[in-house]
Amino acid sequence: MMDCVFCAIVAGETQAERVVEDDDFVAFLDARPVFRGHVLLVPREHVVTLPDLPAKLRDPFLAWGQRLCTAMVDGLGAQGSFVAINNTVSQSVPHLHLHVVPRTKGDGLRGFFWPRTKYAEGEAATYAERLRSVL
Repeated sequence: MMDCVFCAIVAGETQAERVVEDDDFVAFLDARPVFRGHVLLVPREHVVTLPDLPAKLRDPFLAWGQRLCTAMVDGLGAQGSFVAINNTVSQSVPHLHLHVVPRTKGDGLRGFFWPRTKYAEGEAATYAERLRSVL
């Protein structure tokens, strides 16, 4: 899809710190994470919203989401995770993406206010490797 940043990441035209990928999906670190280790899981096929996701991809999409939730705990030492999908409203990129955000009690996340942070130079690669190592 022209002008879709996630399609460009999937195609390798735009750099992103990839965490895991297979024939149908790519997971990579959010460039503006809520917390370090925040991952976006996207289908390789350009799909705009969850209702648009083909039936054959529903189960594997959720299975990757489960694995990423586990990786937040096993790879990053988080106590849990926050998982979200926006459909159209608040969807900053019109390509289906599942947010998987590492969480720890007292981390400051309140309701739907998502503060954003940045990675220091080279820090994103370290977080991606920690997640890859447990996936």
